Amino acid sequence: MAHGANGEIFMQRSTRVRQFWVVVGVGSLIFATAGLAGATSLKGKYSASDAALVPSAYKNTTLQVATDATYPPDESMSGTKMIGFDVDMMGAIATTLGVKYKENNITFDDIIGGIKGGKYAIGNSSFTDEKSREKSVNFVDYFQAGEGVYALSTSSVHFSGLSSFCGLKVAVETGTTEQSDAQSEVAKCPASKKLTVRSYPTQTEANAAVLSGQANEGFVDSQVAGYIVSLAGGKFKLVGSAIQVAPYGIATPKTPNGKKLALAIEAALKTLVSNGTYSAILAKWGVTAGAIPLSKMILNGATS
Repeated sequence: MAHGANGEIFMQRSTRVRQFWVVVGVGSLIFATAGLAGATSLKGKYSASDAALVPSAYKNTTLQVATDATYPPDESMSGTKMIGFDVDMMGAIATTLGVKYKENNITFDDIIGGIKGGKYAIGNSSFTDEKSREKSVNFVDYFQAGEGVYALSTSSVHFSGLSSFCGLKVAVETGTTEQSDAQSEVAKCPASKKLTVRSYPTQTEANAAVLSGQANEGFVDSQVAGYIVSLAGGKFKLVGSAIQVAPYGIATPKTPNGKKLALAIEAALKTLVSNGTYSAILAKWGVTAGAIPLSKMILNGATS
């Protein structure tokens, strides 16, 4: 990651709360992180019935979990420690199932390929469950979010839908739903109002592009947009309202054992709802608006 000049804002990740730094003046660096509310149940409790669903191929081993830790409050790095609501949820799922796991911080765009190649058993990184992605991996739906827009606080841009991007430069992270949605709008914009979609390997770099004026707006998951703005020291503002609300899914291999693992994760999530751990984790990170009912905690529930 490039070092920022005076006034820059950026997030740091090792491969998606993420570390978020605000440079407010020469030689002045402030580390900002979310205030974490206390909770009585955050780690979950072992469930023999849920653990029995884990296929033998994934027992007595360490499950490799792929996460892009540059996406607070979902997943980010605090020093050498990965934190965020997705990270806490993964820990509680593992406790419930009685399995060992290791978080691996990698670039978002490499996660599904790593699962398909057998390097990772689980992808836990704010994945929007989409039918196109379900062709490559299974998803266990556990949360929902929309797409949000942020811009410099001094900006006059507005947002009421994808057509609002016409005539602007929009910053996105490579491999995200926001990238594909913004890119799909390019051909619909008139020649006099060209849309330029600028894709970056990390959300950190996308944020920096908006701050520096290389992009007019940033396009990201709605709760992440709010978090970015909350830590920007007044430099960013939210623009318009969230669109395209859709489920998040935890990914597993598209194999028989991968499906069995997904069903075990689904059972564990429902147990976490029942014992209060699910709601406690969401409350800790301020994302309770994304909670979904048990009826929507299903395998491969993409809506589009």
